[in-house]
Amino acid sequence: MKNNDLKQHIYFLQEAIKEAQKGMRSGKGGPFGAVIVKNGKIIARGCNCVTSSNDPTCHAEVDAIRKACKKLKSFELKDCVIYSSCEPCPMCLGAIYWARPKALYFAADRLRAAASNFDDAVIYREVPLPPGQRTLPTACIKVPGHNSPFDEWDAKTDKTEY
Repeated sequence: MKNNDLKQHIYFLQEAIKEAQKGMRSGKGGPFGAVIVKNGKIIARGCNCVTSSNDPTCHAEVDAIRKACKKLKSFELKDCVIYSSCEPCPMCLGAIYWARPKALYFAADRLRAAASNFDDAVIYREVPLPPGQRTLPTACIKVPGHNSPFDEWDAKTDKTEY
């Protein structure tokens, strides 16, 4: 990695850390922050707002992705880089992949988050299991018409692919 690239990554990671601290100190939620960068400029900032919004999906990365997509008027962030104060949880990682940025960088890792009782290990263990083997009772019940939304989507000629 070039020295200039490393300096830039450090700068944006520190900005994500500032977002985490700002959100946590103001009572919005846990110690997580994220920034989204396009062409070397921050276009969106996010912090964890789970407890203040009563929204379990309002993690820093999701918050920043929502703001960036709204600003860009796009559901993709393909020319953007996401910087997070911590390794994204499985939900955020999924959202990041769906947003299709060109890169993701994070500062603290999931083990450090787990040491502060933010432990996503159970989710990482559960995801690959067949539904019937998960600790959360989960079942696929094939009701009449269960495939009809997909059949209709496949036949749709004016859809926006993603």
